[in-house]
Amino acid sequence: MTLHPPADQIVSRKLLLAIGLTVVTLIAEIVGGVWTNSLALLSDAAHVFMDVFALSLSLLAIRFSARPATERRTFGLHRLEILSSLVNGATLLLIAGGIIYAASGRLFHPEAVKSREMFIIAVIGLGMNLLAAWLLHQHHHGDLNVRSAYLHVLSDAAASVGVIAGGLVMLYTGWYVIDALISIAIALTIAFGALRLLREAGHILLEGVPSHIDLAQLVSRMQAVAGVISVHHLHLWSVCSHITVLAAHVELDAAARERSREILVALEELLERDYQIRYTTLQLECSGCEEGPVLQAIGHTAAVPIVCGHGHANHRH
Repeated sequence: MTLHPPADQIVSRKLLLAIGLTVVTLIAEIVGGVWTNSLALLSDAAHVFMDVFALSLSLLAIRFSARPATERRTFGLHRLEILSSLVNGATLLLIAGGIIYAASGRLFHPEAVKSREMFIIAVIGLGMNLLAAWLLHQHHHGDLNVRSAYLHVLSDAAASVGVIAGGLVMLYTGWYVIDALISIAIALTIAFGALRLLREAGHILLEGVPSHIDLAQLVSRMQAVAGVISVHHLHLWSVCSHITVLAAHVELDAAARERSREILVALEELLERDYQIRYTTLQLECSGCEEGPVLQAIGHTAAVPIVCGHGHANHRH
């Protein structure tokens, strides 16, 4: 789905609002965690930091996509998202390790927590997360970046529910060890998210096939277009999380060579509509053209395919 400029502006404003709400939650949980002596709140604050980062990346992706490419950077600055993801993932792993280290000490030596205040702050955090999720809900189906940010916010809302439950348990039972248990659970969630972030960023840097695309199915769909015999020398990779690039040679039936432009358009529409691939370079070839009456008349005996179409670079957003 292609976002038109008005849609970009609407999504940008909602992302800014969601970032503002999430930053307020982050500050509240850091201050509240120190005030109430709750490691669970501080752990959830680290989880909220992941949300701030994800939302900021989504906003930057929209802003970067609106900037023109240059002669030195033909894809603009989109790869900054991946570099930021690597730094963020490594930082979050360190934070998760620190939380687990601190929580392990509290497992054997529990510390008193201001449970009532912790509960109130966690409820406020949950409300902020749900409001941010509501702002993004309308747009999360149309953009992979926004969907990722939306899922991050929902994940933190679930963590806030765990902190609230822990606060209630401590308030009515005084069993303070649960603060450490919740902290460890949140830290493991952070570590899992950080490892996934590092894996995805590394996969993009290694120019792997995007995980949401079934390559065999894509090739099959391309070969199902009337007039296409085969697709080969295909390369599929990502510049960043929302820009996918495809280059391929497409062999046409000799009888379809007159429709090469029509076939090219059909392939481009298929790739953009069903796979959100808007950067394509397709070279059309016709291996049977040397058997045609015109070339036979002049005695052509080429051993290599004759290019019936030209490499097409499609750079539409």
